Amino acid sequence: MKKQTGFTLIELAIVLVIIGLLLGGVLKGQELINSAKVKNMASDFKNVQVFIYGYQDKYKALPGDDANAVAHVGGIKASTASETQGNGVIEGAWNTATDTDESCVFWQHVRLAGLAPGSTTVSCAAGNTYQPKNADGGTIGIQSVSGFTKITGMPGSFVVCSDGILGKFAKQLDTTLDDGETSTGSVRATPTATTGVAATLTSGIIDANNYTVCMTF
Repeated sequence: MKKQTGFTLIELAIVLVIIGLLLGGVLKGQELINSAKVKNMASDFKNVQVFIYGYQDKYKALPGDDANAVAHVGGIKASTASETQGNGVIEGAWNTATDTDESCVFWQHVRLAGLAPGSTTVSCAAGNTYQPKNADGGTIGIQSVSGFTKITGMPGSFVVCSDGILGKFAKQLDTTLDDGETSTGSVRATPTATTGVAATLTSGIIDANNYTVCMTF
């Protein structure tokens, strides 16, 4: 009679335990990666505030709006339609593609001042490649709230926005930086493709969709 061979229950149990440990490790690793990504994005928002305060402390002027940028850092002065450099307003959209907007020149000023890394040759017109990017490759930018149209009803003087952020990260960012509700407070989110609308409720955020997250101060 031929002897039958196969796995014993103990061997099968060991295999299942090993598979469970591997899956658990993969999931934990992904969780750590996601957590690090959110921390990185949160730092992006906080750093822009540091750039502004650092520049103002050193030159008594607002980066991008500095009428004496040539003397201060050797940078160019923005050429806005109303020629109002030095009025305390960062004119132009946060994601502008116009090199002469103050919201574009902002990045040159803070980089020349040694506050931020990156190219000092202004080129926002080149597909927003001049502005810094978040951990998912979305554009990061700043402007004054007075001319902000992406999300209605935002408070504060200045607004920092970052787009192309997955919904699950948008919710975590709001919890990290604000009140955990993406439709209220200083941090709000809206679908990247929309503009001129109220922010989206946290309950309406879809984890796999892209959003623009904005923070005012």
